[in-house]
Amino acid sequence: MRAPSAPRPAASRSALARPLDFTYPSNRVAALGLLGTVALARLRGRGWADAIGAGGTAFLAWATARELDPDFPGTANAALPVAAVAGLVGRGGGLTPLLPAVAVLSGLRGIAGTTGETLTRTDHLGLLAQSLAAAGTGGAVGALVAGAAPLLTEGGRSVTPLMGALLPPLAPARGGSWTGALLSAAALPLARDLTAPEPVQSACDRAPRAVRAGEVRRARQVATLALAAGLLTRQSRGLLPLAAACLTVAARRAGANLKNT
Repeated sequence: MRAPSAPRPAASRSALARPLDFTYPSNRVAALGLLGTVALARLRGRGWADAIGAGGTAFLAWATARELDPDFPGTANAALPVAAVAGLVGRGGGLTPLLPAVAVLSGLRGIAGTTGETLTRTDHLGLLAQSLAAAGTGGAVGALVAGAAPLLTEGGRSVTPLMGALLPPLAPARGGSWTGALLSAAALPLARDLTAPEPVQSACDRAPRAVRAGEVRRARQVATLALAAGLLTRQSRGLLPLAAACLTVAARRAGANLKNT
């Protein structure tokens, strides 16, 4: 008989945890982009909160694009400077806009299934916490993406995270952003290109199979709906990373379609 294998660490079983592996060039780009954006913001006279917020926005755009376009790291590398410029040009919002952006990233990661793992109870609690944080700071759209994610996956379903989206804002929200709205308005006309079926070949992080094309497409559809809802409800500030990611992924696909015609 084979000896029982040692249990895997909890992080390795999570459908949400994706640590940066610096052996991949794209991951090094993400880290350098984050630090570079923070440094540029400081040089422009921004306070530390605004500078870290700008860097976080750029990094989250990269990470979100990786979930929406796992076969093409170049789109994530393009989304990072797009979000960085938008964050540096627009009015600083501190760290608060990062809360709905993180919630969106986690929700899309769970839906796209890029880790190959099923959402666990710990993941559900994490999504609930992120949904509560987003909703409490006025990011209802981000809260809904995180909260609804377990209901849009093949396994690990739960309504618990969705309860967080019911929390009313605990303070007056300043969710509007002209740069975020501009990116959303640029991405939405390309929604058909973004959400059209596309094969996926990338392997899951922790499962011996490829990422499922249907799950990635579902994540892209949710991302498109979230962008539209955020634009209509003036929550574009917290969805700026999502807008940058959707724009670069959609532009890549639209360009490929033009070459094939």
